Amino acid sequence: MSRFYFGDSSNSSNSGADDDDDDTLPYPAPLQRSDFLAPDFSPSTYLSSLRNRHQTLEDLRSELRSRSQLLSKELLDLVNSNYQDFLGLGRSLKSGDEKVEEVRVGLLGFRKEVEGVRGKVVEREESVRELVEERIAIRKQIAMGRALVDYDARLALLEGQLMVEMAGKSAAANGYEDFSDSEEDSDEEEEGAYSMSVSKLRRHVLKYRLIQQVGKGVGVEHPIIIAQAPRMMKVRNTLLLDLSAALQQAQSAGTSGADRVLKVMKIYADMDESVEAVKVLKSLKAA
Repeated sequence: MSRFYFGDSSNSSNSGADDDDDDTLPYPAPLQRSDFLAPDFSPSTYLSSLRNRHQTLEDLRSELRSRSQLLSKELLDLVNSNYQDFLGLGRSLKSGDEKVEEVRVGLLGFRKEVEGVRGKVVEREESVRELVEERIAIRKQIAMGRALVDYDARLALLEGQLMVEMAGKSAAANGYEDFSDSEEDSDEEEEGAYSMSVSKLRRHVLKYRLIQQVGKGVGVEHPIIIAQAPRMMKVRNTLLLDLSAALQQAQSAGTSGADRVLKVMKIYADMDESVEAVKVLKSLKAA
């Protein structure tokens, strides 16, 4: 191995006697195996760290070459000592394609099953959606049926009350007795000046307007509502006749009937028939 030196080169060149002492200098320590096993090992960084070894480049190359040969020998010994295991690994790798194919076929089958289940779920979802829509439609029809029954019942009740009173004639003259009306209208009827009860007319008009609201809720274009239009027209005309008679009686009473005239006019307004009230007043004034 070539010589190596400590200190600077100027001192060594000035004294020839120092050449005799070169052989007495210690050799550098061998390269440590652990240095090469570092996770962040970098050859350039490692070589730059050897600048203080006082070793020639040729000696360093020789030592690294020896270390490489040693590692190759160790690798060969490792392979020879585990030769049977290496052969078994090779055989397992040869049959790996078949196992991969088996896994692929299994995955394809699983995918097909998943798609089948998904199709059934979508089909069931569509079926449930149709059933829900059908249920909603049936509920709407039931609600409409109940509204139609309510419409007819209210209309029949109002028709009965108006027919008993015979549109303008007193209820007492026709044997009709309404306990609630007699209580509320006692102040008006006790004088016997009027044959028409303003409170009763007001309730009849409110019932008429409620029937109209029920009909609008069902739909004015509904066939049954259209079919009941003649009955509603008859009820309307009867109410107008009753209101006209009540207004005529209040108007004929003069000053004492002024308050009653205002009440009857308010009922006309509630019935949305203010135009008819004006016509009646004009006809009374003309007469």
